[in-house]
Amino acid sequence: MDLTQLSCLTFIVLLFFTTPGVMAATFTFVNRCDYTVWPGILANAGSPPLQSTGFELPKDTSRTFQASTGWSGRFWARTGCTFDGSGSGSCLTGDCGSGQVECNGAGAAPPATLAEFTLGTGGQDFYDVSLVDGYNLPMIVEGTGGSGLCATTGCTSDLNQQCPAELRASEGSACKSACEAFGSPEYCCNGAYGSPATCRPSIYSEMFKAACPKSYSYAYDDATSTFTCSGADYTVTFCPSSPSQKSSRDTTTNPMPSTSSSQGTVTGTETGTGMGSEGGAVVYTGADNGVVYNSVTASGSSTGSGGETMLADGSYLAGLAMGESSPRRTVSMAFVSSASFLLIFTLL
Repeated sequence: MDLTQLSCLTFIVLLFFTTPGVMAATFTFVNRCDYTVWPGILANAGSPPLQSTGFELPKDTSRTFQASTGWSGRFWARTGCTFDGSGSGSCLTGDCGSGQVECNGAGAAPPATLAEFTLGTGGQDFYDVSLVDGYNLPMIVEGTGGSGLCATTGCTSDLNQQCPAELRASEGSACKSACEAFGSPEYCCNGAYGSPATCRPSIYSEMFKAACPKSYSYAYDDATSTFTCSGADYTVTFCPSSPSQKSSRDTTTNPMPSTSSSQGTVTGTETGTGMGSEGGAVVYTGADNGVVYNSVTASGSSTGSGGETMLADGSYLAGLAMGESSPRRTVSMAFVSSASFLLIFTLL
């Protein structure tokens, strides 16, 4: 074997062993709301941006992104958005202030339900669903194909229907946190209340916690609200009206208890072809021109250009839940393996 052949063989071996680590996880967003939402994506400082910072997600569709190892950031859904043909506009809840469909590095204006992630470098991923900045719609996070606890978390209750009058916002389409509503240090966990020892749950955070036991209800609600998993892909579902079996085991839905305190139609442009929510791939054009969305059906499974197969409830097929890698990764590794051995055989 000459030097050229040895160099090629070394490159192939390195490619074979390093390919899986390039992308740490896939994030799949599923919209089960009865209306279009516009998810926003904000990468933390030092994390590379995903393929989009904000996009349109019509009802009964899904869209998948890949994230690199070490990525951290947050996701949320904007509602009540109006964008013109050029993509300029604003949203009733969760608006990021960019004036566009893309948020371009801007975060959500509260109140908004947040999903927060930190993907571990060769270790554990950390994730949570937070109501610290308020609430605008139900959301759950499911991890699939990973190892560890990998519990489903989120909030399936409609807090807008149960929100105290003093916390209501956006014409009843969102529910503020007590911090945003009153601005007091004891609610915001700052100043003299800036530590776990001094900042305790309030009557309002306890309401949120009773309705959504696994979500962050105030800044220091870590013990019951942060979850871990290793090597998983994640599904973020908005308005999860029919959770999967995993969700049913891991997520508890409780009504928000009523309380009293002495303290004070979605529009958008969608055109395209398809079979709607009952089946088939639906292609929408407009603000996300040319983007292919996966349709999420009432029964069976959906597939799209990304290659993942997802059940109607937003979770991956049972084989993936048992710890197998995602289809995208399996195909990629199979291709690399076949090509590598074929080239080695040719060189030899």
